[in-house]
Amino acid sequence: MDLTLLLLALLAVIAPVLARLLGRWVRIPIVVFELALGILVGPAVLGWAHDSAAAHTLAQFGLAMLFFVAGTEIELAALRGRTGRGAILGWLISIVAGVAIGFVVAPGEAAVIIGVALASTALGTLLPILRDAGELRTPFGQSVSALGAVGEFGPLVAISIFLGGRQPGAATGVLALFALIAAGAILFALRVPRGALHRAVGRTLHTSGQFAIRVVFLVLAGLVTLSIALGIDMLLGAFAAGLVWRLLIRDAAEEDRAAVESKIEAVAFGFVVPVFFIYTGITFDLASLLADPVLLLLVPAALALLLLVRGVPSLLAAPKGARGRERAAIALMGATGLPIIVAATSEGVSQHIIPSWAAAVLVAGGMLSVLLFPLIAMALRGERAPATTGGEQA
Repeated sequence: MDLTLLLLALLAVIAPVLARLLGRWVRIPIVVFELALGILVGPAVLGWAHDSAAAHTLAQFGLAMLFFVAGTEIELAALRGRTGRGAILGWLISIVAGVAIGFVVAPGEAAVIIGVALASTALGTLLPILRDAGELRTPFGQSVSALGAVGEFGPLVAISIFLGGRQPGAATGVLALFALIAAGAILFALRVPRGALHRAVGRTLHTSGQFAIRVVFLVLAGLVTLSIALGIDMLLGAFAAGLVWRLLIRDAAEEDRAAVESKIEAVAFGFVVPVFFIYTGITFDLASLLADPVLLLLVPAALALLLLVRGVPSLLAAPKGARGRERAAIALMGATGLPIIVAATSEGVSQHIIPSWAAAVLVAGGMLSVLLFPLIAMALRGERAPATTGGEQA
């Protein structure tokens, strides 16, 4: 009897309990416990849980919801200002540097995968940390959000162009078609009369109708299906769906909007997103790393490259007047990557572009970045000067 689904639910409960208990001494993101528990029960250690079609489907849905929530949290105004310009320029530097390093290690399409992995920022992973610390609306939080938005959207575009099985020219054309349709959806969200929509949302918030949540899944399913039909990465569709929904609901009553956001977060972070991270731990190729001591040495090297390739250029998005500790914290948060690394390396392994051990090294580096970088960054934020934020203490 396969107990994988039961274990996914059990570990999703255990992870926040452990985070709460250890939080008395050190603040560790819940995602770290989810990954570690997945590895523990997976084939590489206890062997209680295994890959399965049902678990894979739930994990993919969790990944899509992670990027949907990231899309709803994007502050478009921040991307138009100094912070946004710095984030975009920083990512361009990161992708060029990452691909250059990739060509040194493994020329060809493998270099693109390595570059995309090293140039990514885990916005979906960082958002709960920023939210729990009361940092989302501070200049620091806005900088990290801008870095994460560009550090997730940019790699998704790169994956769609270079790893979709088409020639780059044809892939760019398909991506342009998706962008055109997505822009149409965004324009519709901006122009459509939202009075009836918002009244329906308000009337069904506490009934079995739950109109808002049903519309969320319709928008998400529609743009994800479109991205899959066009042969581009589904996460691009999920990210765009978050943007569309944010615009649809933006003029609703504040209490209704807050209630809908709470329900979306409950579905995402209460169920399917934890499943994605636990499943990532279960399917992590720990055996390859343990079989070769040289590969274990490559993991801290991958972590250092994330900090060099992605963290250092992230300083361009630091708020004006940011001090040394705040700038260091921004670099660490910008270098925190995992979901894109998992997505890019999974695509590379499935297309036989990179071996599974290389994917394991990059994913392990991403896991360490999620474990260490936000922890250190928020510790630095705990000693910040009040004048630089206006938000709560971390």
